[in-house]
Amino acid sequence: MSTMKTPTTKTLREGSARKRAAILSAARELFLADGFDRTSVDAVAARAEVSKRTVYDYFGDKRTLLKAVVDAVGESLITTIRRTLDDTLAGLAEAAGLEDALVAFSMRIATDMLGSAEYASLRRLVRAESGHLPHRGYNSLADTPDEALAERFAAFAAAGLLDVPDPRLAADQFIALTFGVALNRLGSANAVEDARVRPLVVEGVRTFLRAYRPR
Repeated sequence: MSTMKTPTTKTLREGSARKRAAILSAARELFLADGFDRTSVDAVAARAEVSKRTVYDYFGDKRTLLKAVVDAVGESLITTIRRTLDDTLAGLAEAAGLEDALVAFSMRIATDMLGSAEYASLRRLVRAESGHLPHRGYNSLADTPDEALAERFAAFAAAGLLDVPDPRLAADQFIALTFGVALNRLGSANAVEDARVRPLVVEGVRTFLRAYRPR
């Protein structure tokens, strides 16, 4: 009698996740190296070491695969943003430490996120392959970073550290005053590549606090 065990649902699900990750990694590498039009599903399947049928079963077609690659990179960056929020702004209880904490958060974003290979990949894919994405200017990050920062500002308001009647507006203004100024002035907010980013970020944080510190 055979003693071979039937795979459990958990085992199958883990196997599927590994295949999906392999396909996304292979597609990302090929889209970046060769472009969307010159990348074939056969090439993706070969690099991922799966069948062509598996690629179609998971993603349907090449356009959907491109969107999935862009979305996966965006999700990775969102994870970085949330981790940075927790590392730099969680548990802050004293108004005196708010400026330093906001500068630390901003500089971590400007290095760990905006200076990362993930972010560079996202920008290259969206810029080069916009015609194959759901719409022009497609942004897999969407509003998530702004909303995550708004949640933290609301917590600061509840603790009496900030006066923010509209936390989402405050988050939008914070981003505009820090990264937005760097982008407009320098064309980049990547602090790894440009030392001029930091003073612009610091002044943006100070301007934000002048507007939103409790009176």
